[in-house]
Order: sequence, then C-alpha cells, then structure tokens
Amino acid sequence: MIDYFLYKLKEQMSNGNREKAEKVIQSSVIWSMGAGLIPIPVADMVAVTAIQIDMLKQISTIYGQDFSEASFKNWIGTLTGSALSGAIKFIPGIGSLIGGVSMAALAGSSTYAVGQVFLSHFEAGGTLADFEVERFKDFYEKQFERGKNFVKDLQRDLDKRGSTAEKAAEAPAPEKTQPAKSTSQPEKDVLARLKDLSELLERGLITQDEFKTLKERILQDI
Repeated sequence: MIDYFLYKLKEQMSNGNREKAEKVIQSSVIWSMGAGLIPIPVADMVAVTAIQIDMLKQISTIYGQDFSEASFKNWIGTLTGSALSGAIKFIPGIGSLIGGVSMAALAGSSTYAVGQVFLSHFEAGGTLADFEVERFKDFYEKQFERGKNFVKDLQRDLDKRGSTAEKAAEAPAPEKTQPAKSTSQPEKDVLARLKDLSELLERGLITQDEFKTLKERILQDI
C-alpha cells in the first residue's frame, strides 16, 4: 500500500514537472519565431541558440538537474545543424525560405524539438550526466516535424487572439460606464516585439538578464 502511494505521488510530481516544462517550451518557441525574423544571416540562429539554451536551463531547474551552458551549446549544435540553417539566407533566390518554410517557422520547430528531447530524457529518469546526444538524433527529427504543426497551431492561435483583442478595442464603450482601459498590445504583434528585443541582445545593447526580464514582461501581454 505504501509503495502504491509513493508511486502515485511520484506520478503526480512528474505530471506537474511536465506541465511546467511544456509551458517553458511553448514560450521559447514564440521567442524563437521572433528571433527567426531577424534579417541578418547567421545572427538569427545565434539568437535562437541563446533562447534554446535558456529554455534548457529552465527545464533542467524544473527537474532538479545541474546544467552546463557549454554542454547545451554543443548538444544543440549536434541536434540542429545550426551552421547550415544559418547559411540559408546566403542562397540567392531563396532568401529566408527553404522548402516553403520560413526561418521563423524553422526556428520555432527546432526549439520545440530540442525542448521535447530533453523533456523526454528527464521524464524517463535521465540526467545530464548520462545524456547521449547521438541517441536522440532520430527523435529530434521526428519532433521537428511535429514542431512544424505546433508552430502553425500556435501562430493561428496568436492571430486569432490578436484579432479578438483588436475587435474588443474597436467596439464602442457601453453607455454610463467608466471609460474602458486601453487594451494591451495585440498578440499578433508579439513576434515583432521579440524580433526587436533579440536584435538588441545580439548587438550587445542589453544583457542576458535584461533580455530575460523584458521577455517575461512581453509574455505577460499574451
């Protein structure tokens, strides 16, 4: 009986960690999509990598794991082939598109896949000490394909919520009531704001801590 209760308690804790980690992944996907809009070759993927590293730090903390930024950077590079992705904009006639998928969507899908790799590893009881990146290459590719649909659904949801916010802002205020407070920035503008903030980080105009703080403030508007 005691073993059963311990099992259920562990299961509940695991579900709680997964839910928290999934929220971190979704937030990071939005940020990566914004960073993917930076119109500078290679710089976009540098910003995306920084976002992915921050995501993995947060997920590691949720699961009580120590983290190494250097290890994360190496693992991400192995999984994503970021150098190839960053060079796409050099190809004449293609610009920021590859196979009909924009860099923003590519960045978001990659971030989703990276997050799912480590979420799966931690959920299986793994640690950073026993993580073997080669074992997860195929899993990453599968999650990357799933990430494309995740990004589409996320973009559709943001656009829908942004449209609803715009309509609410344009609707006439009810009579004999206090003037309505101004609405927050429509959600569909979030990616543009993330792009601007990512550029500031890339240019060294803000620190990583300032970047994280401003990121949280923008996400509160969603």
